[in-house]
Amino acid sequence: MAYYFAPPTWARRQGCDLHPEALGTDYFRAVERVEKILLPAFESWRSRGLSDMTPVTPEPGTFDWLIGIYQAHQKWSELEITTQRQYTRSLSLFANHRLKDGSRAGSKQLSDFTKAFVDAVYGKLLVVTRVKSNGEVIARERRRYVNVAMSSCRRAWFVGQRAQEKIVPASNPFSRMGLKSRAPGQPIRPTPTATWDELVAFRAAAKRLDYRSIATAALLSWEWLQREQHVFGAFDISHYRPAERPNSVRIVHPKNGEEAWWPLFDETGVPLFPELMAELDEIKKTSLPGLVFRRTHAHRSSAIPLPWITPRKDLRYLRSVVKKIVAEAGIRQELSFTSFRHGGFTEGADSDLTDAELRAAGRHRSNRQLPTYAKRTGKQLITATKKRREERTRSLLFRLNVIPSPE
Repeated sequence: MAYYFAPPTWARRQGCDLHPEALGTDYFRAVERVEKILLPAFESWRSRGLSDMTPVTPEPGTFDWLIGIYQAHQKWSELEITTQRQYTRSLSLFANHRLKDGSRAGSKQLSDFTKAFVDAVYGKLLVVTRVKSNGEVIARERRRYVNVAMSSCRRAWFVGQRAQEKIVPASNPFSRMGLKSRAPGQPIRPTPTATWDELVAFRAAAKRLDYRSIATAALLSWEWLQREQHVFGAFDISHYRPAERPNSVRIVHPKNGEEAWWPLFDETGVPLFPELMAELDEIKKTSLPGLVFRRTHAHRSSAIPLPWITPRKDLRYLRSVVKKIVAEAGIRQELSFTSFRHGGFTEGADSDLTDAELRAAGRHRSNRQLPTYAKRTGKQLITATKKRREERTRSLLFRLNVIPSPE
């Protein structure tokens, strides 16, 4: 009797690089190879490297040990779950790199780390090669992914040094690496930015397809300059016009943890966002407590509508629906939900907002400064919103030839 190993068909269809393999007739050798080599390799592929992150008991003073110190620290628990997953993959990428002597970078003592060593590993990780079936070797650069890995390692070192200053050297070899966001000579790839007309077309198409929650969310992202992660994963019914502050909305930024109350009316009581407020008021009347934006479309009805964001903080399904709406609207195919936030910022710049007004609108201000500027920020938000609406009206009238060109 001979033994044979083959990864599942579904795994091979998804790109698993393990191939069917004859294991011979020796049962014990076959079992040993499957348990010690093939199954761990399959689990490593299936978990994207998480299963072989670190040894069970890493030796104190090694980089593997540093990762454990970081992940047990309060600074780690304060990170968003999506950021934790990203950092875990990034730290694993560096730790699992094989050195010339066959050992892992993660098993190396921190006292042996030098800037030259880190730079050398960075250079090795930067380019990956793949051999095609015809023998052709394809080299691909993954600069953004590796840059994030180096940044994650730098942060882990700093946290570990504060937690274990007697073991972790004070000099961080991951600091000041001079990381470039793109390869030399590579052109800058501009972020697709939507126009107001494209937002209008997108919202109309979303309503035709009965994705009204996405239509409202797109307008919210434009007006309040919110990231999709916040719009679909953090914006709660209780944040909008609560009983104690009926004239404001609470904006929380998951990326930096900062929050602010955005005024909904100007000094005279005129609504600053009449279209958006009308839609949110209607949602607040009919929705259960919890996230504002849910899958309420008729062809996905349920007793309790599911959030667009999954428990694992994943938005891939939402993004596929956004692409469907973009196609229905007949607007540029490269646009995404993020394009509407960028469009809002662009509208602000076109409206001659000052840097302070743009920072107030986008909440690009440190937590320590926020209390000092609380009153000034509220005034800036009102002024910035009025300027943007005036610019929107001027642009419309110009397109309709009601007013002459400013030139």
